[in-house]
Amino acid sequence: MHKLLSNDISIMTRKSRKKDATLKALIYFCSLLTMAVLFVIIFYVMVNGLPQLSLTFLTTAPSALKHTVGVLPSIINTLYMIGITLLVATPIGIGAAIYLNEYSRKGRLVRLIEFTTETLAGIPSIIYGLFGSLLFSVMLGFGYSILAGAFTLALMVLPIIVRTTQESLKTVEGSYREAALGVGSTKFYMIRTVILPGAMPGIITGIILAIGRIVGESAALIFTSGISTTMPKNFFGHIMDSGATLTIQLFTSAAKGDNDVAFGIAAVLVFIVLAINLMTNRMNRKLKKI
Repeated sequence: MHKLLSNDISIMTRKSRKKDATLKALIYFCSLLTMAVLFVIIFYVMVNGLPQLSLTFLTTAPSALKHTVGVLPSIINTLYMIGITLLVATPIGIGAAIYLNEYSRKGRLVRLIEFTTETLAGIPSIIYGLFGSLLFSVMLGFGYSILAGAFTLALMVLPIIVRTTQESLKTVEGSYREAALGVGSTKFYMIRTVILPGAMPGIITGIILAIGRIVGESAALIFTSGISTTMPKNFFGHIMDSGATLTIQLFTSAAKGDNDVAFGIAAVLVFIVLAINLMTNRMNRKLKKI
């Protein structure tokens, strides 16, 4: 009897090992396939885009009279868009996450906020563009401007910042909260000095992911920030002017059949995205050592 049971267990173990090996092979295959797709895309863009990059391409504005096809105004507009969007969305997103995780009690209001956040994350960007065009460009009178585009993108990246911050706050040990409150600190002081520093790597990751979304967005900006590629005349007044980001200039170049210019802009975007990811990993490593 004991021999039969041992045989059954060994057979079950053998079957389990076969399933584990098959699943492991499938996981490795999917991982390698994902890496292969990424490398093929980057290789294809770089092969076609790197020959177009030059100092003139990166430091001039497009001009039919001067016969230049530079991307400097679009780079500046992209930086404007990143800065203003994060300035609006980051405090709102982090504040909402702190409320949901540290102050709120499970109820209708919390469920409504979480449902709203998840719904915002699933709305197509073109709908954001139509809504932003009606609200910011028409009703608030911003017109086609970087400010209208930035406010629209702020609505788009809010779910990313809220969810990543909320999950980061959950990773902080509850004993830290109890210890801080136990020595007499207020809840706000505990959040500011204990919870936020512990969750900072995850919060920064969410912000960097939001930057990636801002850099890659085009559909929502066509309806709000416009397609102008003129150089800004002054720093602050430019936010009320129409301005195309790199992705919009890429779209308009491809639509006109200027594929060489489009691939050059795509190469610039790839470098920006790679720089953002490298910066994220480096900042996370430094924060984990603190």
